[in-house]
Order: sequence, then C-alpha cells, then structure tokens
Amino acid sequence: MRQIAAIAILIGVSSSACAAEIGTKDFAARTELRAIQTLTLTDEQFLTGDTTGKPTTLVGQLRIAQGAGRLPVVVLQHGSSGFAPNIEYWSREFNAVGISTFALDGFTGRGLTEVNSNQALLGRLNFVLDNYRALDVLAAHPRVDPQRIALMGFSRGGQATLYASLKRFHQMWNKSGVDFAAYLPFYPDCMTTYVGDTDVENRPIRIFGGTADDYNPISACKAYVERLKGSGHDVALTEYPNASHAFDNPLGAQPAAVSPTYESVRNCRIQEASGGILVNVETQRPFNYKDACVVHGPHLGHDPAATEAATRAVKAFLKETFKLD
Repeated sequence: MRQIAAIAILIGVSSSACAAEIGTKDFAARTELRAIQTLTLTDEQFLTGDTTGKPTTLVGQLRIAQGAGRLPVVVLQHGSSGFAPNIEYWSREFNAVGISTFALDGFTGRGLTEVNSNQALLGRLNFVLDNYRALDVLAAHPRVDPQRIALMGFSRGGQATLYASLKRFHQMWNKSGVDFAAYLPFYPDCMTTYVGDTDVENRPIRIFGGTADDYNPISACKAYVERLKGSGHDVALTEYPNASHAFDNPLGAQPAAVSPTYESVRNCRIQEASGGILVNVETQRPFNYKDACVVHGPHLGHDPAATEAATRAVKAFLKETFKLD
C-alpha cells in the first residue's frame, strides 16, 4: 500500500510539474461564439453607401482573457486563406498579457473557405463593414472596455484594417458609437487609392510587412504611409528583412514556397472613380481580376525571427495604448 501511495504522490507531483511547465497564462478564461449581423456587398455598393446587399450572419470567437472587469480586446481579421494558424497564435499571445481577442470569420457565413485562387468571389471592402459590425457587438459586451478595442488584420484582412480607419467609411457604415483605439494591418494590399483616403480617424496606425513579400509588396504601403504622414497622421511602417507574405503563420513553409494558383494585384494600380467604380489606372477601365496586371504564384512562408520581432513590437505597442502594467 505504501508503494502504491508513493507512486500516486510521484504521479501527482509529475502532473503538477507538467502543468506548470506548459503554463496556462495564454488560456482564455472564457470563450464565446458571437453572431455578427452584416451584409454581403459589392465594392461599388460599399463605396456608395448602398445598403441593399445580402443580409449575412457571421460568427466571431471571443476569447476573454484572465482578469477582472472590462478588458481590452483586439479584433483579429483573417486573410484570403480564412481562419489560418496565425489567428490562434496571436490570440494566445494577447490572452497571455491580459488582452481578450475577437477572431472574426468572414467566410463561413458566406459559404466560402478561401478566395486566394479567385479573389472576385468576395468584394474586398466587405471585411471593413464586418469589422464595424463587430464593434456593435463588442461595445455592448459587459466584459469589454469599448474604449480599448483595437483592430488587427492580415493580408486581405490587413487591407480592411488599414482602410477601416477612413473617416468617410466610418460616417457611412459605423453605427456603433465607438472607434477602434488603433489599427494594426499586417502585410496589407495597398494597391488601391480611395477617395479621401488620407482623411483617417485620429488613432495610431501601425503597418507590418516583409521586404520579400511578392503578394502585397510593401513598397506600395510605403507610398501610402508618406501620404498619411504628409497629412499629419500617427502612422508607422515596420518591415522585416527577407520576410515573405504571411510570415507570422507558425505552420507556414520554411523557406517560403510558391502558391501557383494564388492571385496577386502587385502589378496593378487601382483607383476609385466617380460612382464607387474601381478603375485600372493603366487601362482606365473598371478593374477586373482578368486584367493583365493580375499575376499568379506569390511566395508564402513562416519567418520565425520576423514573427518574434513583430510579436514584441505589437505587444509593447498595445500595452502602452491600452495602458496595461
């Protein structure tokens, strides 16, 4: 009996040691699935304020961090691949420092799983509206501090995050009564110029990308950043040497690999014209994914060093922005 008791004690000590080793700081104290009532629109409908789009119900995963009272939240908006592993990565990183996360699924409720190989399946500006509709839900949640909600998106979601900052879009579509505390686009598509796109909300914008990104080249974002700075806005761009697109995906290829069917507009210049029409600047005709400037085969892959550096930078920025200890 003594032997059995001793073994039991050893097992108990071993289990406790394992649990301590694993750590639980990045575990959510509670997880909720929340419905988001939004619309599915063409980009033209979004740009003209046309509300006759298709009513759509999406779902967001709210991970409430450990802690008491109303907590800060980061809304996480996926890219063209859908709910990729980087969403889980960032959720855990933020939860570990007391920041809740709301990961929004913009595809499943629309019958989609990915649009990398056919970007025309969904207007890009839908995600901007979805992000505003997420504010409706989060601002009313008893465990969310409505003044401390940041928006962070990746690729297509990064583009939505970047342009969700436009005052014009807020005035047309954001009915929540609150604004995002900060905008953090990761490797966004900056190939489109919108009317009034230097008139953004008075909130910090922090853009992150890799120099080797041949899906959404960071050079286009640099040009936009200079225009925003010229208008007196708090914006900064951080680039990581040799990092490719989706560098923060922990399950991504190492080294980065070609995705032959993926569509990129890296050679296009797109501009909003009268009536909310997006025009190919080169042809002066409405932009289409069949245009000659659309190319295939960008590289995607994980870069551990860039991921680590970006994680430190983002967490430090949010701790300051949210006034966390």
